[in-house]
Amino acid sequence: MRIRLSSARRELWACVLLSVLLLGAGLGWRQPLNVDEERFLGVALEMLQNGSWFIPHRAGEIYADKPPLFMWTVALFVQLTHLPKVALYLPGLLAGAVTTACLYDLGRRLWDRRIGFIAVLLFLATYQTYSILQTGQIDSFLALWMMLGIYGLCRHLLLGPAWAWFYVACAAMGFGVISKGVGFLPILMLIPYAYAVRKGWRGVVPMPGKAKAWWLGLLVALAAIAVWLVPLIVIVLQGSADSLAYAQEILLKQTAGRYANAWDHREPFWYFFVQVIPKYWIPIVFMLPWLVPAWRRQLLKHDGRVLVLLGWVVLVLVFFSLSTGKRKIYVFPAVPALVLVAAPLIPWLLRRWFSQKQWGKKMFVALTAIWMCAWLARGFIEPVKEGINPHETMMRDVAKLTGNAELVLVGWREGHWLFAQQPVVHFGFMDQSPLEHSVVWLRSHPQGYALVPAAGMERCYDPAKARSVGDTSRAEWLLVRADADNGRCQAPEPRKVYSFAWESGA
Repeated sequence: MRIRLSSARRELWACVLLSVLLLGAGLGWRQPLNVDEERFLGVALEMLQNGSWFIPHRAGEIYADKPPLFMWTVALFVQLTHLPKVALYLPGLLAGAVTTACLYDLGRRLWDRRIGFIAVLLFLATYQTYSILQTGQIDSFLALWMMLGIYGLCRHLLLGPAWAWFYVACAAMGFGVISKGVGFLPILMLIPYAYAVRKGWRGVVPMPGKAKAWWLGLLVALAAIAVWLVPLIVIVLQGSADSLAYAQEILLKQTAGRYANAWDHREPFWYFFVQVIPKYWIPIVFMLPWLVPAWRRQLLKHDGRVLVLLGWVVLVLVFFSLSTGKRKIYVFPAVPALVLVAAPLIPWLLRRWFSQKQWGKKMFVALTAIWMCAWLARGFIEPVKEGINPHETMMRDVAKLTGNAELVLVGWREGHWLFAQQPVVHFGFMDQSPLEHSVVWLRSHPQGYALVPAAGMERCYDPAKARSVGDTSRAEWLLVRADADNGRCQAPEPRKVYSFAWESGA
């Protein structure tokens, strides 16, 4: 037994190292290039600068779109590494390593060591694994808590009873909620589990008469959420109008309100099934014509393991499909469970495809190795191909052209703030009249400058007195001073003016 355990432990660490190698490829070369990465890195750096940990800010304005746990984690890694552009991607790398370890261990416990290893390979072969875990987005960090929730529940429901693991899962779901509101989703696993127990399916563990122990899990989840929510409530009770507005926005509008009536990324019900799964769940999607009938046969044999895992995948897809707002990243939490329920069928599938032909099996092994090497190479090639964030280059040039004078941002994106090398001024990220307000501000600050998008700028400024400084975020950006004012804009004073400056370069 000791030899077997030692061998399993070596395989586990080998799987983790493989995931770190593949998912960490190019780390240090990657640049925050999309608005999500720019935003989250900027919010984390601003937390470190202003010390406002429970109410995040973006360029001095309260940022209420997401709970703060991911930004806390990025800030922690910034403190540990002093490399912001590395720290941004470490939560995703951590999530990948933990997910790999959990998949191997669950595969080994539910079936055998070979299935655990196959589950790891299938996870690391899936396209969406890289499109999520190699980014600096909340969903890469959410994957950590989702996997811990799945792991703890499987240890309890399928291999238990294991109440300690159940409470670990509940804590993970609580931390998932304060990373992103949908962190509670692993609890949906109880629905197929309850059905399997009621019908007497094999592979699930009945636990009658344990109501208090089950409800304790809710308290554990609430305790995890309280790590952020209780200090937030204390701040709100101190009477700040901004803190109250933040609490209302994050707890109501950005959760239930956004799910029921999204104002962005609106897609039809079938979006994930038609535009996401066929591309991002490669290579699993190619196996579905064989996997689906095999799963059906296993369900007819009342295999509770398959029902719980596959049922949860279906529930996740339905949950996100019912929401009006959809992005391809949303359904990634279903991938580890899908991989886990597919892995036991891979040996049967290979026998079906290749029979006893050794050349076929060798070809499959060779293709798998080539596929993994391609992902490794992509990790290094893609950052080199993408290069430096154009916002960084532009804001460096703007600082030189303006002599680091105060700069008004109009219609700005997060990259303008993240890479600003001078004091910046704005009137709120969602200001409806930023161009007009910039004119008003420049009239009272003639030594300042404004960075404005070219489209529509002639309403308030003379294009002949503007200087182009580059193209980013699908717009050309121009630099103007007070002398470019054409006198046509007569706007009232802006309701709020935010001033922000980095203490040191981002």
